[in-house]
Amino acid sequence: MNNPWLAALSALFLWWFSTGIIMWRVKRADHQGRDAHLWSTILGLPLAVGGAVVFLNVLDDDTATGAYLGFLSALSIWAWIELAFLSGIVAGPNTTPCPPRSKTFNRFLRACGTILWHELLLMATLGIMAIVTEGHPNIFGLWTFVILFFARISAKLNLFFGVPRIHTEFLPQTLSHLPSHFRRAPMNAGFPLSVSLLTFAAACFMERTHSAPTTGHLVGFTLLSSLTTLALLEHWFMVVPLPDQKLWRWMIPAPPKPAPEPALIPRKH
Repeated sequence: MNNPWLAALSALFLWWFSTGIIMWRVKRADHQGRDAHLWSTILGLPLAVGGAVVFLNVLDDDTATGAYLGFLSALSIWAWIELAFLSGIVAGPNTTPCPPRSKTFNRFLRACGTILWHELLLMATLGIMAIVTEGHPNIFGLWTFVILFFARISAKLNLFFGVPRIHTEFLPQTLSHLPSHFRRAPMNAGFPLSVSLLTFAAACFMERTHSAPTTGHLVGFTLLSSLTTLALLEHWFMVVPLPDQKLWRWMIPAPPKPAPEPALIPRKH
């Protein structure tokens, strides 16, 4: 538990597996109708509730175990919110595609409208977590959510302003209107700023890892630096031609096979 390499590998596995399992669930629900998306969100509520309970109960635990549990609790809360968003239950008031050739400002307003409830829920959750963490030693659950929140904001802005590689095949039918707000372009002015800030944040967490006074801080900052590095990698996947979609494609269920057509009975003459 105190090994930083184990912490880094744990962050990598949880990032990959949690992303894949959410994709698997929403794509499977696509083949079962809209009620399936609603039930996915309802039955996934234990993720949010359990994550919140664990988060509150480890705020005073500054051991390596507390760092792991804080990290996992934030991931669990985040996973349910993402599931609710991708299921179309907590998304935004705008559910129609953006008209072609819309001006940038209008496209931005419409894009905000597609994710408004989701962003408000994330901001409210982050605010509550910051308030309840104040004065407690275990800050790793809060910082995990902070990294996920700002990395996702950065990724969305880059998709809006334009990147060369966009994997729309991973989006569920409930958000089929979302890609109309994206822009495919060789590069945008904000991308260098995004990767620079993420690189700086990862370096800061790595420095904290090397100067950690306790094993709890060593594990906690290793988890945070690993997660930030993975967020940085996700940004580079938007511009570098690598087959990153293969990381999760095998978790997307195949569409149901069409029912065979009944055999035609020859007519007697």
